[in-house]
Amino acid sequence: MAGGGDWFSPPSRFSHSPGRLSRGICYAGAFMIAHVINPGSSSVKLACADLQPSENAALPGQLRLSLTRAEVPLEGPPGERDLSALTRAVLDVTAGWPRPDAVVARGGWLGRVAAGTYRVTPELARYAAGEGRDGLGSVLALRVGEAWGVPAFVVDPQSVNELLPEARVTGVRGVTREARFHALNARVVARRAAHEVGLRLQDARVVVAHLGATTSVTAFDRGRAIDTSGTGPDGGPLGARQAGPLPTTALLRLAGERPHAELLRSLAAESGFLALTGSADLRELEAREEDDPAVQAAAAAFVHQACKAIGEQCGALPGRPDALAITGGAARWEAVVDRIERRLGWIAPVIIVPGELELEALAEGAGRVLLGLEAPRDWAPPVPGADGSR
Repeated sequence: MAGGGDWFSPPSRFSHSPGRLSRGICYAGAFMIAHVINPGSSSVKLACADLQPSENAALPGQLRLSLTRAEVPLEGPPGERDLSALTRAVLDVTAGWPRPDAVVARGGWLGRVAAGTYRVTPELARYAAGEGRDGLGSVLALRVGEAWGVPAFVVDPQSVNELLPEARVTGVRGVTREARFHALNARVVARRAAHEVGLRLQDARVVVAHLGATTSVTAFDRGRAIDTSGTGPDGGPLGARQAGPLPTTALLRLAGERPHAELLRSLAAESGFLALTGSADLRELEAREEDDPAVQAAAAAFVHQACKAIGEQCGALPGRPDALAITGGAARWEAVVDRIERRLGWIAPVIIVPGELELEALAEGAGRVLLGLEAPRDWAPPVPGADGSR
């Protein structure tokens, strides 16, 4: 990434973060402020989060949260962005917000790590920076946090991988499964589903189906994501753009007909509802369903595949799930969600959490640390090749 400056050197004020974190031992009515940074493909989504302790002593992780949102456009390819200018833009947009107690961002690829809230250090930011926009959040969090003189965090980085050992094994020597799923949104939805049935996430078994442009279905056992269908080309039911499972012989035939990169792009971004109906707009498809046989057929296949994937992840748990949760854009498609709920409601209560809650997930991850409910994690660089890291 461009942008100059010595942002990899330790910020002079960052070393004082433990003092600020001591405020996390809170009293009734206490609140904390976090500035949230979530880079996307065309913009950086921002939020000022007002975080207050739970009103339910039995569910301390059920924080009270309100967000003020803003956005900064992203211009140019990741490797050519001026990070100093982008940092200034973020600080300008948020200048009128209350002073934060911490800055928190979406993490990039950090090697195989456990879920949690990680302190952003120059070493972590340097490692994440090689991932383009996926690592941009770590860099911006470090810079913006240093400007405010507060600690910076990332929450549930994209490389979170807590699969059971048996969930990694395949029947082909040298080929293992890794955790590729909507880690940030799935975990916050799992937490909310657990709260809906009166449990803490660490005491619950929850299966979360993230159903949108891409899909993944993940089993959480006592807070740990022990297995997942995967997402993109690696698994999950069909989505607005994702292909869903394919017969191996058909996949081998396609691999022989198309370049590797083109096929991967097709499976992850040009298939699913888009290929079957000509549209990836789920709201449009919902409106067309009553009169369009193609949409009806695609929706039926979608429901069937989603139910199968959810059932499979139920089987990965060591006991009956306490809740099933449906999230993502498709969770707004009432007829589809109703069919899934009717088919699976006998297993466990079905909790609907439409859309994505990434800003909320980031804010709550920082809040649990600031309010003294969870200790921040320290990141260490992975040993190349030792854990499947790149």
